[in-house]
Amino acid sequence: MKVPAIRGLMDRRILANYRVDPQVMAKVLPAPFRPKVINDYAIGGICLIRLKKIRPAFLPFPFGGTSENAAHRIAVEWDTDGKTHEGVYVPRRDTDSYLNAVIGSKVFPTLLHYAAFETKEENDNYYVAMKSKDNTAFVEVEGHLISELPKTSVFKNLQEASVFFEAGAVGYSDTRQKGKYDGIELQCKNWKVEALQIENVRSSFFDDIAKFPKGTVEFDCALLMRDIDHKWHSRSAICC
Repeated sequence: MKVPAIRGLMDRRILANYRVDPQVMAKVLPAPFRPKVINDYAIGGICLIRLKKIRPAFLPFPFGGTSENAAHRIAVEWDTDGKTHEGVYVPRRDTDSYLNAVIGSKVFPTLLHYAAFETKEENDNYYVAMKSKDNTAFVEVEGHLISELPKTSVFKNLQEASVFFEAGAVGYSDTRQKGKYDGIELQCKNWKVEALQIENVRSSFFDDIAKFPKGTVEFDCALLMRDIDHKWHSRSAICC
């Protein structure tokens, strides 16, 4: 079944990013994905996104739903038909929309878990926490807006980070079929990122020492996107 494009407003999107030893990152990735490396580090992170006016693209703007969503993601490359592609691998997605969690991949190419979210936003200060209803995943991010990335970041400046993450528009996620990964592409009309200074960050995925032993992962930087008009398009699945 051909899925129509989905359109909406990205009211708030936080990308909280980690720098990781590439060899360690490679071990948590399924085939055919491999880490995309910048300045000798693999990059993983958390996407915390509030979507508004989400609807099939053919419906007018006044219609549509609102939801809070979280995704653990890893910047990756892979080869198909003799070409190298780049995007992100998403091992898990969570949402506070019960309907989206139930429908999941039956309607759109992504498997979603139901979760509770807590958010606070005031005077360019942001706090977002998520805990999944199955008690297997959590996220907590707290920070405030700043003008530039921290000097400790692997990215030289905000522009380099913007280019890196804009290139990861295609995401592949696990499905109920082992070895099959559903694809979805984000197309933004007005791509723009700002920098966040993070005071507190926790992640059930990146804090897991079984996956990332001590010393192999460090928090790097965070980006903020606001009021982004965008569309989601399904892409052909990858099967191994």
